[in-house]
Amino acid sequence: AAIETTSPAAVVVGQDAPEPSEAPSAAPPSPAPEPTSDATEPTREPEEIVEPVTALAALALLEVQPRASKAGYDRDLFGYRAVDLDRNGCDTRNDILGRDLTDVVFKPGTRDCVVMSGVLFDPYTANAIAFERGDGGNLVQIDHVVAMSDAWQKGAQQLDAEVRRQFANDPLNLLAVDGPANMQKGAGDAATWLPANRSFRCDYVARQIAVKANYDLWVTAAERDAMARVL
Repeated sequence: AAIETTSPAAVVVGQDAPEPSEAPSAAPPSPAPEPTSDATEPTREPEEIVEPVTALAALALLEVQPRASKAGYDRDLFGYRAVDLDRNGCDTRNDILGRDLTDVVFKPGTRDCVVMSGVLFDPYTANAIAFERGDGGNLVQIDHVVAMSDAWQKGAQQLDAEVRRQFANDPLNLLAVDGPANMQKGAGDAATWLPANRSFRCDYVARQIAVKANYDLWVTAAERDAMARVL
């Protein structure tokens, strides 16, 4: 899997420099002709090429440390669903349901915001799940791919409140998934839990690595080794 990190390699693309003349010029060059119209060629900025970084290469750049204390952890410190990152007037849960479900039906009058029903093709189990609002949240849940508790013990304690809110509401870190599978995962990392759907494990681990790289979170040695085995 390939991901883009926050510090991509950049290549400046431009024309090759002209070769120098082998013989000196006998006379100074003639002045360039005056332009015949007011039109000028627009200045072209150098192009920046972002080279994809493999998840395995990004994993090697993550800091490895033991898990820190969970003392002081509180979900409210992350402000999940309290930040409207895309400013569309919908809370984060409805944004993710609308993104990940198919055959979505929205509540009338909510500007395609409140998801009433839909079908989830669950990445964790490979099952199709019918979602209906009011099912108690048992069948379809929104998972933090890097759990908030896991993040707290691996660097998020040092993040300021705004960055923690961005982490908790970042679409990269959120997936609509099978509720029981999400409950089974809990706050586990890759060393303690992986999706039953083996074909999704590489994408799942690559997403965790991208999130941890973006928010300067670390991994434990066991977690790093588990991720490397999957990749």
